[in-house]
Amino acid sequence: MAEPEVERLGLIGIGLIGSSIARVARARGLARHIAVQTRTPDTLARAETLELGDSYSTDPAEAARDSDLVIICVPVGAYEGVAKAIGPALKPGAIVSDVGSVKGSVVQQVVPHLPEGVDFVPAHPVAGTEHSGPEAGFAELFDNRWCIVTPPNGTEAEAIARTIGFWRGCGSEVEVMTPEHHDLVLAITSHVPHLIAYNIVGTAAHLEQVTESEVMKFSAGGFRDFTRIAASDPTMWRDVFLHNREAVLEMLGRFTEDLTALQRQIRYGEGDRLYELFTRTRAIRRGIIEAGQEIDAPDFGRRPPPPKSGG
Repeated sequence: MAEPEVERLGLIGIGLIGSSIARVARARGLARHIAVQTRTPDTLARAETLELGDSYSTDPAEAARDSDLVIICVPVGAYEGVAKAIGPALKPGAIVSDVGSVKGSVVQQVVPHLPEGVDFVPAHPVAGTEHSGPEAGFAELFDNRWCIVTPPNGTEAEAIARTIGFWRGCGSEVEVMTPEHHDLVLAITSHVPHLIAYNIVGTAAHLEQVTESEVMKFSAGGFRDFTRIAASDPTMWRDVFLHNREAVLEMLGRFTEDLTALQRQIRYGEGDRLYELFTRTRAIRRGIIEAGQEIDAPDFGRRPPPPKSGG
């Protein structure tokens, strides 16, 4: 068996992403020891029942102590508190990383609290489902999905290479970009789409002319797929919008302008322009499928939720 990527892996948070990292690290021998931390004893007990780690604690510092790689897997609004807690426990040469979908803010929250000789190499695995909790994870979550690594200026090259190696070991394709560029890209590809999904499902919920039972019965592909997105973790997405507000507002402004133009085309019966737009957007969908980032299925190719343990 090949040598592990890291001797000791510390996971701060054990929800969908954290538990998937634990599972793939165990399955592929990426770490010799997996230290699991989460705030609540109940969640920690569930993680232990699932045998996701080798040691378990509610103290972030305990999971970080002696770890070669510490991955923060909590909502981005909690990063500063985590960084303050783990900073004194980190050994020289350790790498701190994360899985958040915002990067500029997390660099500002984490870096000031890390000791000399410790590098922060942020990462964002662009993978997930609407399910949460330690039971929701699965080892194949990152297979053939992109992981974006966003090292701040001055990060040691070896730390970047080791982080990239770990994510490739998890099955990911890796792209490197600046934190600022990441936040702009994700604002349009992920954050604004989630905001639109939350909004359209909320609009349906408030329509007095359409009953809730009608929404449930007649939600064919379009609305149903919006509800999948809108079922994502509310704490995580609240923090995403608050911590990437500038990029989200910029892209939301562009979206609003395009929506106004679309409204005008419908109002004045400009069928040729509508057809041209729909043809362009259809080609983008085909490109995503051809790139292997999706399959041509109405459920977005997501696997069904894993069965709950314990009956």
